[in-house]
Amino acid sequence: MTTASNSYDVFVIGGGVNGTGIARDAAGRGYSVMLAEMNDLASGTSSAATKLVHGGLRYLEHYEFKLVREALIEREVLWAAAPHIIWPLRFVLPHHKGLRPAWFLRLGLVVYDYLGGRKLLPATKTLDLRKDVTGKPLKPGYSTAFEYSDCWVDDARLVTLYAKDAEAKGARIATRTKVIGAQRGAGGWQIQLEGPNGAETVRAKLLVNAGGPWVDQVINRALGRNDARNVRMVKGSHIVVKKLFDHDRCYIFQNADNRIIFAIPYEQDFTLIGTTDQDFAGELGKVEISAEETNYLLSAASEYFAKPVTRDQIVWTYSGVRPLFDDGATAAQEATRDYVIRTEAEPDGAMINVFGGKLTTSRHLSEEVVDGFAKLIGQKGPRWTHGAKLPGGEFETTGFEAEVRKLAGRYPWLEAKLARRLTRLYGTRAVVLLGEASGVADLGESFGADLFAREVDYLTREEWAHTAEDVLWRRTKLGLRVSQADIDRLAAYLAARR
Repeated sequence: MTTASNSYDVFVIGGGVNGTGIARDAAGRGYSVMLAEMNDLASGTSSAATKLVHGGLRYLEHYEFKLVREALIEREVLWAAAPHIIWPLRFVLPHHKGLRPAWFLRLGLVVYDYLGGRKLLPATKTLDLRKDVTGKPLKPGYSTAFEYSDCWVDDARLVTLYAKDAEAKGARIATRTKVIGAQRGAGGWQIQLEGPNGAETVRAKLLVNAGGPWVDQVINRALGRNDARNVRMVKGSHIVVKKLFDHDRCYIFQNADNRIIFAIPYEQDFTLIGTTDQDFAGELGKVEISAEETNYLLSAASEYFAKPVTRDQIVWTYSGVRPLFDDGATAAQEATRDYVIRTEAEPDGAMINVFGGKLTTSRHLSEEVVDGFAKLIGQKGPRWTHGAKLPGGEFETTGFEAEVRKLAGRYPWLEAKLARRLTRLYGTRAVVLLGEASGVADLGESFGADLFAREVDYLTREEWAHTAEDVLWRRTKLGLRVSQADIDRLAAYLAARR
């Protein structure tokens, strides 16, 4: 049974970066919105990326100029929106003799510098690896490199902030809530849900399917159709190893198979290496790195680093499936990374299906999707997300260090490391988390790695966290630092709060 209170303009399926971005944009324009995610926010592809806001330098070789230009423009838009979780990085691309020639790399980077209207990010320059500190960890045969700019993002936090902003603008965000059926009817859709509080039926004028890797499954199962064959599943895996170098720049390495991998400083004490590109046909709930992928990443990194990267250095691995639009490309790495939006303008229930996309283009994709609402269910407010801040990001784009000092000044008892971590995760909302705390004792029980009950309570109250995995791997990355005993105590604490 439905009532006015569970009737919406728009119902969004999928709590990844596209679904939450669409919900945020739509709610900000005045549409009534509900979003359902069957697991936790960002529990699929959106937390399994290389965590870059970037143009995609290698996509230039596949002539994806539109995608690269759009992504390059979006780098600084997103950085300005969330300067606590997004920040600039410098990437070092060593010239590997026998692979792409130096002139070709330099030309590509000139295009990269000027295609997207770069304003704050510094330009490309040439490095002498025999003199620059970035040459020291590498084998002596590498003498020339090119250094360029892109940005880093805490991917799962970006998704959470999109959802948080959507909720602040009136959207209903329902996690751990599965769509088990949807039918068209007079006036729109009737949607059956199964969630923490049992079964529920809601109505919506428009259905948006942003299910990521599950987008075809939503069409096939929830809608009772069997004609959906739109997505090419490509698995990308990463390894995290103990820190390989002391400087703060990243590496992008060419490989003999024409692919590239990154080696990126990660969470102060580690190095992130990835990614792979393999077609995937397994169960989406069981995506893990294979021995072949592990060996590939270790071998590719060891081709460049003077000291080989070995299996015993690995502290964590993660894998995700990219739901790329199936454009018929022969090789996984050649499949388009651009997104595709398909609209079914049925009079008894319009539907928009979203295929592909990436972190960098999520805001722009969302804007384009919501622009399409006008013809389907009527025009409401204008575009608004370009230039808008995300929760916690209400400070100058380059003002992160000043924000850390401000928090430390307000809470002088905070250790410097904790003040920086809280600012990096929560920005200006760190004061909402800390409240009137006047000392460490006010933070409550410790779960290791400077994680206290006060932060856990904030995450369950404000950010839809339910489990230890939600807290340790998606809301924070403290899973890299805590013991099994810490995890068990945190799980028990969370269970007692439910």
